[in-house]
Amino acid sequence: MSVNAYNFKETMNKPERLAPGHRMCAGCGGTIAVRSVLRALHEGDKAVIGNATGCLEVSTFMYPYTAYEDSFIHNAFENAGATISGVETAYNVLKRKGKIEGTYKFITFGGDGGTYDIGLQSLSGAMERNHDFVYVCYDNGAYMNTGVQRSSATPMYADTTTTPVGTKSVGKMQNRKDLASIIADHDVPYVAQTTLLGNFKDIYTKSEKAIYTEGACFLNVMAPCPRGWKYPTEDIMEICRLGVETCYWPLFEVDHGKWILNYEPKKKLPIEDFLRPQGRFRHLFKKGNEELIEQFQSEVDRRWEDLLFKCSRDR
Repeated sequence: MSVNAYNFKETMNKPERLAPGHRMCAGCGGTIAVRSVLRALHEGDKAVIGNATGCLEVSTFMYPYTAYEDSFIHNAFENAGATISGVETAYNVLKRKGKIEGTYKFITFGGDGGTYDIGLQSLSGAMERNHDFVYVCYDNGAYMNTGVQRSSATPMYADTTTTPVGTKSVGKMQNRKDLASIIADHDVPYVAQTTLLGNFKDIYTKSEKAIYTEGACFLNVMAPCPRGWKYPTEDIMEICRLGVETCYWPLFEVDHGKWILNYEPKKKLPIEDFLRPQGRFRHLFKKGNEELIEQFQSEVDRRWEDLLFKCSRDR
């Protein structure tokens, strides 16, 4: 299958590279994100999968068993970028010496805690050195594996165990970090933001482009967590759709420095539509907190206008 070609039936019938039987929660966006990304590998290509410590790692790997059909490396929270860099370098050396055959791709996964925060230094270094690999952040907006503590990916006013809502607190006070833009400023070949939508075309095509673009590539995937976001497990696709339609999570890519907007809603929905289904924002809809929603909307609007400017500038 060539890059940018997409056939839903053909894609969904590809062999799974993440085997069933893992222990991820029902309704978890991380699992769906991983399966979607790995489907973009072409038939016959092998992969080495790295995985920073987190929900995904502890639920798909219990020594000596792993749910991955490809080679797998468990990394500490802080060094997924460094580890996959070393493996990719070793592969190139061995191939040059004729000691290894076949085409290998290098993909590493990390949650927002292990990517936005603890692993940012090694990720930044790997991106700056432009190793030929793909880093995929499954962004569920908190440290979910250890009890839903806030991370720098946690949105403003979210209720977490370290920013609990109460008489003296309205949740996390800071805006979320815009990591995709930060990585784009490393001047790497390809950066994209995506999530789980409809027929999975957006995440598939961006994953395929990232995997088969030479150099360091980064995918930021909004991957809702039913436990931390407090929504019914069956509503995950609707949560993702609302994230896009409210412009909280816009779909874009930065291809060799060119900013490209992939989707612009015909009618941008108010941010309340995204916040209301999530229990972590329940307090925002209490009488007297209208100003908090207005502030949230203002920040979404500001970032959306900034993105529109970047994309229009590069047309």
